[in-house]
This record gives sequence, C-alpha cells and structure tokens, in this order.
Amino acid sequence: MNWLAQSKAHVWHPFTQMKTAPDPLPVKSAKDEFLYLEDGRTLIDGISSWWVTLHGHSYEPLVRALQNQATLLDQVIFAGFTHEPAARLAARLSALWNHQLPRVFYSDNGSTAVEVALKLSVQSRINRGESDRTGIVALENAYHGDTLGAMSAGDRGPFTVAYGSMLFDVYRIPSPAGLTGPVSDETGKASLDALSVLLDRHGKTISAVIVEPAVQGAGGMRMWPAGILKTFREITARHGVHLIADEVMTGFGRTGSLFACQAESVVPDLLCLSKGITGGMMPLSVTMASQDIYDAFLSEDRYKTFFHGHSYTANPMACAIANASLDVFETEPVMDRVSAIGKAHQNRFADFRMLKNVTDVRQRGTILAVELDTSDAGYFSGSGPKLYQHFLEAGALIRPLGSVVYLLPPFCISPASLDRLHTVMLDHLSDLNRQP
Repeated sequence: MNWLAQSKAHVWHPFTQMKTAPDPLPVKSAKDEFLYLEDGRTLIDGISSWWVTLHGHSYEPLVRALQNQATLLDQVIFAGFTHEPAARLAARLSALWNHQLPRVFYSDNGSTAVEVALKLSVQSRINRGESDRTGIVALENAYHGDTLGAMSAGDRGPFTVAYGSMLFDVYRIPSPAGLTGPVSDETGKASLDALSVLLDRHGKTISAVIVEPAVQGAGGMRMWPAGILKTFREITARHGVHLIADEVMTGFGRTGSLFACQAESVVPDLLCLSKGITGGMMPLSVTMASQDIYDAFLSEDRYKTFFHGHSYTANPMACAIANASLDVFETEPVMDRVSAIGKAHQNRFADFRMLKNVTDVRQRGTILAVELDTSDAGYFSGSGPKLYQHFLEAGALIRPLGSVVYLLPPFCISPASLDRLHTVMLDHLSDLNRQP
C-alpha cells in the first residue's frame, strides 16, 4: 500500500466532511511561496498554509536553526528544567513590549494559548480573594480556537453547535468590525457603548475581555475601525478588567505593525501568540502576562500554583526556530516586504470593486479580503468550495471563508506571484458575475 492509499484509509482531516470532500492534494515539498505536488503541479500558497508561514517555506535561516538545535537538545521536560532557547526567546518577546508583558508561559498551539490566558485571568482573581470575579466578555463573530474554553469565548455557530452543553457562558457584545459589508464608525461606537454599559453594570463580576485586535480572522477577515482598540483598553483599565489580546493570527507583522495592539499603543494584560511565532515551521505558542497577573500566583500556598502544562511545553527546537525568526526580523527588511504586499493589494482595489457581486474590499497589512454578495453568506456559503476548487485548478491555494475570499501570503512572495494571485481571484470572481 503506497502512502496515498494509507492516507485515504487512515487519516481524518481537519474541518473536512470526509464523506463528500474531494481527495486531499498530495504535497511533496515546499519552498518560498510554492507548494510542489506529487503529480508535478505547483501551487502558489496564497494563505501562508493556514496563516502560519511568515518568511516562506523551508526558509534557510530557520532550517539551519532546526538542524543545529536537533543535534544539541531536541526535547526536555519543562517542569523543573529550563534551556537557553526558551529563556532567550522569553526575554526577547518581553523586550518587544518594553518589558510591560515580562512573563511568558509556553504551550503549543493558538487555542491553548487562549485557554491559558482565560485560566490565568480567572485564577489570578481567585488567588486574590475575588472569587466572584470570573466572568468573561467576548465579541460577536469571534473565533479563538477549538478547545472548550476557546470555543466558549468564540461566537456560537457551526463549529460549536454540537458542544453547547460543554461550553461556559460569556457576556457577548457587538464586534467593532460589524458582521457584513463595509465597516463604519457606527459599528465601532456600538461596540464601545455596549462594553461601557456592560462594565458599568457588571464590572465587579467580570475578570477579562477577550478580543482579536484589528482583524477577526476566521469570522471573515473583519477589520476594526481605527482607534477603537485603544478605547477598549481605556474602558477595561478604568474598571480593573483584564484585556486579553488574541494575536494568534495578527502577530508578527500580519497587519502592518509587528503586533496589531502596538499600532494603537495598546498593551494588554495578557497576549496570545502562535502561528507565525516560528515562521510556520513548528508548533509553538506563548501567553504573555503582566507582572501584576504573575504576582497573583506567587505564594507560600501551593494551591495558588498555575496547574497547567503540556508534554512539549517550550520544545527547544521550536524555541530555537522562533529565535531564528526574530533574527530575520532584525537583520532583513521584513516590514518593508509587509508594506510592499499591502501596497500591491491596494493597487488592485479598484479592479475588485468594479465587480457587481462584491460588497466590500478591505485590507490591513498583508491581508486582502473581498466580500461577495451571495444568497447564502456565511461559512457554509456554496460559493466558497466552488471557488476553492477553481483557484486550485488555476495553480493558487486560496481558501475562502464562506463568502469572503482573502489573501494572506508569506512575506517572501515575489511581485509576479502576488500579481498572479490577484489575477486568479479577479478572473474567477468575474466568472461569477457572468453566471445567471
């Protein structure tokens, strides 16, 4: 039995209806922005392989870091032990925030980084005798991952319907980014007003507000109006409520600044990072915490310990790659590449807006999103799977979020490849216009 037959016989793929989905595409190798398939085809990776690949596939400085670390220290228990790659990475991440988030807790994926943040917030309250202050506030249209706490904070929908009895309730307020169509100052104001009213009434029972700053990713690349995040921070600080920033997708340059929060000079109490932290080469995540939250766990009472950990916490190879990725940010013009991608997106705005079935075109940093006017908008929009297959046939990995078609390419992408992605999108969205 060859490996493709083994895959079909035994592998269960994520977010896939295995009865009806087409066979997965067999990938042999990848380099820069390209995926090379077993059948000889080449795809341009227009979504950074689920938003993780920063500098390009098999980027040489990251490959070297992995190889060197693997021969030195591949894995060690992180309870009671430490190692140089993890210590160095934590110090560097703290420095990127001017040491206002000086404590770094390691885990291995974005959902878990969110779980850690929620637990840290709530337990810090309990450790300080605020046992009634355990409420969580989250946004409509939010997505924070697929573990139970992360799903509880995420909006209810197709991903969560089967698990409703297992999820905890949260306070839900409107998203500053709205739900469909162009964003406006009104959507931002409605969200701020709802937050203010909620915290005025229930602030003494609320531990934290969790948001995806600047862009709600899986919710359709919905983008916040400028200035709203800063006001969120001011309101939560006034009420002594923690602000949790889920920058699993937006972190490390995706939105045009190194972190989305920093574009508005916002420092959250807890920050969740993953995806691009290793440049997309290995799983790793961190939850960064303020000193105030960390101090709530310092005690002679062992019951105030943060009882959370994972087998691969702070894996040395992953930490070494993350350090190598930060080296790339320091030694190469990474943010210039980000800016160039953003400008290239903007240069195609008029082309997309001319299409009659397009209701909105939006861009933030390397992210371009084109929202379609369909009769079945949302995650289960019938246009999404059809477009996905058309894009693949044209040599592009572009995976719509329902009725929202987006690009989020690796920073290494060449102007020619990016132009090809834009052209493929335009051609196939134009074909939709011509359909009866």
